[in-house]
Amino acid sequence: MSYEPPTPPANLPTEIVNTLNETSAEQLRDVATYAEALAEHKEREGRLEESAGQEKVEERPDDLPDDVPAKATITIKEINDNRYYYWQWREGEEVTSKYKGPVNPDE
Repeated sequence: MSYEPPTPPANLPTEIVNTLNETSAEQLRDVATYAEALAEHKEREGRLEESAGQEKVEERPDDLPDDVPAKATITIKEINDNRYYYWQWREGEEVTSKYKGPVNPDE
């Protein structure tokens, strides 16, 4: 073991290096344990987010028109005291709707 202090990684911010240099050996061991656990946690979160994005398979409802995206939801709008179903989805900042049919098919 060398009597010289170790050289910090080049990508470590100076303020962190300075703080670590002023820290006791006991606190440094606690920091090392915490840093390792935190790194594992962040890596696990990254893997979970990545796998969640890959597992998302959107199923299209049978009655969904071809020009309506699978992410669309059905909403009810009331017009002149009559209620109607509409497909509704977001395109950027805009909400787009497409008529589906009356809530009560007898109307």
